[in-house]
Amino acid sequence: MSAAVNPVLNPDELIAEMAVRARLAQRQLALLEPARKSAALRAAAAQLRKVEAQILAANALDIAAGETAGLSGAMLDRLRLDPARLEGIAHALEQIAALPDPVGQAIDFSVRPNGLELSRVRVPIGVIGIIYESRPNVTADAAALCLASGNAVLLRGGSEAVHSNRAIHAALSAGLAEAGVPVDAVQLVPVQDRAAVGAMLAAAGQIDLIVPRGGKSLVARVQADARVPVLAHLDGINHTYVHSAADPDKAKAIALNAKLRRTGVCGAMETLLLDVQLAGSQAVVAALIEAGCELRGDARACALDPRVLPASANDWDTEYLDAVLSVAVVDGLDAALAHIALHSSGHTDAVVSDDQAICERFLAQVDSAIVMANASTQFADGGEFGLGAEIGIATGRLHARGPVALEGLTTYKWVVRGSGQVRP
Repeated sequence: MSAAVNPVLNPDELIAEMAVRARLAQRQLALLEPARKSAALRAAAAQLRKVEAQILAANALDIAAGETAGLSGAMLDRLRLDPARLEGIAHALEQIAALPDPVGQAIDFSVRPNGLELSRVRVPIGVIGIIYESRPNVTADAAALCLASGNAVLLRGGSEAVHSNRAIHAALSAGLAEAGVPVDAVQLVPVQDRAAVGAMLAAAGQIDLIVPRGGKSLVARVQADARVPVLAHLDGINHTYVHSAADPDKAKAIALNAKLRRTGVCGAMETLLLDVQLAGSQAVVAALIEAGCELRGDARACALDPRVLPASANDWDTEYLDAVLSVAVVDGLDAALAHIALHSSGHTDAVVSDDQAICERFLAQVDSAIVMANASTQFADGGEFGLGAEIGIATGRLHARGPVALEGLTTYKWVVRGSGQVRP
């Protein structure tokens, strides 16, 4: 079991102590068989179901406090738990438990002319720090992904979800203990002091990787202040381009889902690009407005429907996370590609067209972590990609990109086997 946190520690000392315990636990994790880690995750899922009432009661406290504090509808939606969402969290743990263990997998193998056998083998990164806001499901998802990939994790959730996070973490700890897995492998920072975030960001040599999950201000602070490598995306400014050869009904269905299924997720569409020659543009625009979405458009988009409001220059670079959408009419694929290159955050961009050549050009030329053809951007999710869950979406170009799950939480080492070779 984990040691009690010393209440007199300052934030730097607290994080350092937690990191030491995490490092020791991670070394024990490295010795565990995959079956033991999977059993721990299944036990944790069972504990989540067992204490459902307590977790939902804790979440109700957070929702009430959030409403009093004036949190936005999108933030409250991210925060809210119900029996279905909690079951989804437990099911995600079981899905992760069923995935192949990446640790020890050989990435490649070769034999040098001198007979040396070289292979690259996946190994855990070590101790990972997760700094996140609102979504209490991250407590479980991040813990499960880190554990399954052999990493220890320090979780620092936002104050708006403090009761939910503590209840979920308690259930996870009980499951790990039941399975004989070191509880210090999954630790929740016990204080909401913002200085604890700063201590994590400065913990080079103690924490090996920081993953922020939250709003733009949080991620920007992490990326600016961290002395530890960071895996993150800043914005989800996602585009859907509807080409002139798109099926009108398909285009309408995809646009509605991409924007309005859940407006507060990072995979939500924030800009719709309509081809100037698309016959069904008015129908797509009308459907979105009638579904309760506010549209802000360029001059040609405003001409499609008098209910479309004029867009400002800032709208094309705004992640609304709400029922608000930017709309532009573009002169074909090249214009759409130019708009996306200028305004996309590199998260997820999609094309809708029955012209396969257009789709393939779009997929090849858009430089985003996720590119899609004829599908809603709301599929930008680790669970939908068959990864069980994700620790986040990475939009950088190094180490991992797109939904980061088990493989993205490993690095590799070179293993060299010889038979007495010496270098001349």
